[in-house]
Amino acid sequence: MYWHDHEGMNGWGVGLMALITLLVLGLLVAAAVVLLRYLGHSGGQHPAQRRPEPEQVLADRLARGEIDPDEYRQRLDALRGTTGKGGAGWAP
Repeated sequence: MYWHDHEGMNGWGVGLMALITLLVLGLLVAAAVVLLRYLGHSGGQHPAQRRPEPEQVLADRLARGEIDPDEYRQRLDALRGTTGKGGAGWAP
């Protein structure tokens, strides 16, 4: 019924089986990580592809020195729909 007179598995067989088991487990973990990353980004745009908010663009321009603080406040008020000097909002 048994081959090789009940010798069992030798050292090479055990080592090969352990190596194959680790490779299969590694592939399963890698597949799970890839799947989770894919599902996490499928609901919307990738963060690097998302366009910045207009207020952030304005703040960046102020930080780079492209506009002065007065112009920044005027444009920020225009974006938010306020007049800036305690006004109640933009009216045409």
